[in-house]
Amino acid sequence: MLESALYDCPYCGESVETSVDLSGGDQTYIEDCQVCCRPISFNLQVHGEEWMLETRAENE
Repeated sequence: MLESALYDCPYCGESVETSVDLSGGDQTYIEDCQVCCRPISFNLQVHGEEWMLETRAENE
């Protein structure tokens, strides 16, 4: 089950849209910013039908 999510890049500050796959439950992964290409650490938490996406710089 894919959902769209907006996040602000911790490096360049740009607002970027991404897709998150809720079917896998809680996940931690790294994806490059679509604007500045720097690696962002994503933490997706899924609780039933509600979910939360946190982002931070890779080295934080």
